[in-house]
Amino acid sequence: MSKKPIYKVIFHNQGKVYEMYARSVQQGAMFGFIEMEQLVFGGKNSLVVDPTEENLQSEFSHVTRTYIPMHSVIRIDEMDKQGVAKIVEYDAKGQNVMPFPLYTKGGE
Repeated sequence: MSKKPIYKVIFHNQGKVYEMYARSVQQGAMFGFIEMEQLVFGGKNSLVVDPTEENLQSEFSHVTRTYIPMHSVIRIDEMDKQGVAKIVEYDAKGQNVMPFPLYTKGGE
């Protein structure tokens, strides 16, 4: 019997980088969005409580499905085992991660 896969999705959201885990990730029914369902929090044998993971868990506590804009997605990995969900604040000057530039009318 094969194990059900788990996906790690890393994406930009309001100046922060989110790293979350879900059982189901696919192209959403809404054009330009990735759909995440069955969000997974908490390591199975984790005794240490991580405040960033708790913040994520409370932020997404009543969410059954979330849609992430495709241009916000950095990476999606199919994993053997779950890690810890987290939020990382980044400074555009100090990190290697840059948000995708958005088109503005007139090229400004």
